[in-house]
Amino acid sequence: MVNMNNAAERLEIISQRIEKARNRFGPPPSEVQLVAVSKTFPADAIVPFLAAGQRVFGENRVQEAKAKWPELRASYDGIELHLIGPLQTNKVKDAIALFDVIETLDRERLAAALADEQRKGAKLPRLHVQVNIGREPQKAGIDPADAVAFVARCRAEHGLEIEGLMCIPPDGQPAGPYFALLAQIGREAGVTVLSMGMSGDFETAIWMGATHVRVGSALFGHRPAPAQPPSPDNGPQEHELQGEH
Repeated sequence: MVNMNNAAERLEIISQRIEKARNRFGPPPSEVQLVAVSKTFPADAIVPFLAAGQRVFGENRVQEAKAKWPELRASYDGIELHLIGPLQTNKVKDAIALFDVIETLDRERLAAALADEQRKGAKLPRLHVQVNIGREPQKAGIDPADAVAFVARCRAEHGLEIEGLMCIPPDGQPAGPYFALLAQIGREAGVTVLSMGMSGDFETAIWMGATHVRVGSALFGHRPAPAQPPSPDNGPQEHELQGEH
């Protein structure tokens, strides 16, 4: 179990690497937000990082987050919670209540469900469109060629405010070209946030313009592989480690 001192040391190491990456090439991003990926870890494993000052966390599943974060939020101020895993439309209400950011808007039906809740008076979390940057059939996300048009439809037809884009590059391939492509799509779509980069490649992501990096194993250590989640809306199954490798 990571204690408070270990947590502070790990956070400092990652923060130093982020800062170094920000300044390596050209004008650095004004800020890079560290999203600590706490999925599959119990509340007592998260507490040392909260005590050390980390406030932004990523979770994969609505039900898991619902079980542990209300109590943590009651004890610590300023927590920002990101959903980085697939969202089923029947969990939209719970997700809106729990999360400050949904990074995995990945299909028309989900956009419509979010818009419906907004019309009913719900205040939506900030939204990122997930792009299937490597066009991998086992991963969720909008095809890169369709991403700009999808963002435009979300805004014009559904009335959704799209803040950014998110991607997970293919395993075993250089991540840089995929991050560069997402940055290009982001410019064309007119978004300001790029959530890309995980424990093994977040520095490369920052060099390509990431504003948010999702780091889990470098902070929390090894996690057991979770059981395969159900497919959203009976679509293709998601990648096991959605959001963080």
